[in-house]
Amino acid sequence: MSRRSSYAAVAAFAVVGVFAANWAMGQTIGFNRHPFTAVTAFSMLSGHIPDGSNATVLRRGQELLREGDCVSCHMRKGGEPLSGGLGLQTPFGTIYSSNITPDSETGIGRWTADQFYLAMHDGRGAHGENLYPAFPYPWFRRMSRADDDALFAYIRTTPAVRYTVPANRLAFPLNFRIFVRFWNLTSLRSHTFAPQAGKSEIWNRGAYLVEGPGHCGGCHTPKNLFGADKGGHAFWGGVLDNWTAPDLTANARVGLGGWSAADIAEYLKTGRNRHAGAGGPMAEVVTYSTSLMSDAERAAIAIYLKGLVASLPAKLETVPDRASMLRGAAIYSDACTSCHLENGAGQPQYFPPLGRNAVVQQSDGAGIEHIILAGTRIATTPTRPTPLSMPSFAWKLTDQEIADVASYIRNSWGNRASPISAGEVAALRKRLGLQYPRFTDNSGDQK
Repeated sequence: MSRRSSYAAVAAFAVVGVFAANWAMGQTIGFNRHPFTAVTAFSMLSGHIPDGSNATVLRRGQELLREGDCVSCHMRKGGEPLSGGLGLQTPFGTIYSSNITPDSETGIGRWTADQFYLAMHDGRGAHGENLYPAFPYPWFRRMSRADDDALFAYIRTTPAVRYTVPANRLAFPLNFRIFVRFWNLTSLRSHTFAPQAGKSEIWNRGAYLVEGPGHCGGCHTPKNLFGADKGGHAFWGGVLDNWTAPDLTANARVGLGGWSAADIAEYLKTGRNRHAGAGGPMAEVVTYSTSLMSDAERAAIAIYLKGLVASLPAKLETVPDRASMLRGAAIYSDACTSCHLENGAGQPQYFPPLGRNAVVQQSDGAGIEHIILAGTRIATTPTRPTPLSMPSFAWKLTDQEIADVASYIRNSWGNRASPISAGEVAALRKRLGLQYPRFTDNSGDQK
């Protein structure tokens, strides 16, 4: 069997695995995608491009479609890849991703390369209107014009989909796009990427991927009141759409200080390593982006991330009281040990270890609260096509019980983090629209 046919067989097996897993489990754990769209997306992101006069440009465009993780944002539940309509929850309201297929009426089929460049570089639509920075042009503007043109050329070869996205739901006066002009004047500081002298070629390649098309700081950097990056806090972790995007710096407790470059590359390729599993929104980043990159690209990202200076340690304002820890230990023993084991060691590559776990110890506990309440799944990838899932406990545990077990996990086996309150859990449960346990009233108290 030739190398190409071997690769095709592996890719086909991976797609079938993703399809079967999504079909069997999607409704149970709340996947954001329909199984058939996963197959279409994999074909779009990794399909063979035949030789021709424009093949080099199209292959680079397809590569950028993977690097930019365009599919994750521009594909709603049950929708076709790039057709948009995914609701992005922001502190200012809901913004729906655009249809970027080459449909002439509802997509970008009538756009020129110059208009596409202005959107990517300056956040301007086809008619000169300001685009909301939920579209990550503050990062995309670091891309070269040649890369913008290649991405646009490849998108124009993808299937056109006639779909009109819903209107954004933003509070007054932010529903008027003119206010984005003021945001750009005060908050838009990025510029075209320039390689840094004195750094290796692989480091600069990683910097371009992370700071440009990969737009990692869009989630992993904390925001100020205006939704812009906090100065001096790049990659210190952030909160987005009721999830926590962890610290990516060399911080040993909440960041990647304990990870090697090989650990990072493995995580990006397979969605799991000896430290963690990619769940929540990161699962889709791995599935539709980093797992489909080349080993060289993943290695470059890892080298760049390992060079980030450690964030400052967060102050622990309070510690959980003894009664809460005892209640949390009992709940953990009952509900969590079958996968994560009594000592929190987990089963690496299957169920993540919880001891000295960076995600568990983030300053904002939204991530672990979300996982316990709603459940999650580990990313499916070509090398790991079988998904692993964490079930939802919203139906079983009260707000106080979730707060207790989360606080217990955040302060056991070498972990140190502030406790979580029942009120925080209740607020998140309400935002997520999740049920209360049976035999409780709407406050979560046992009847």
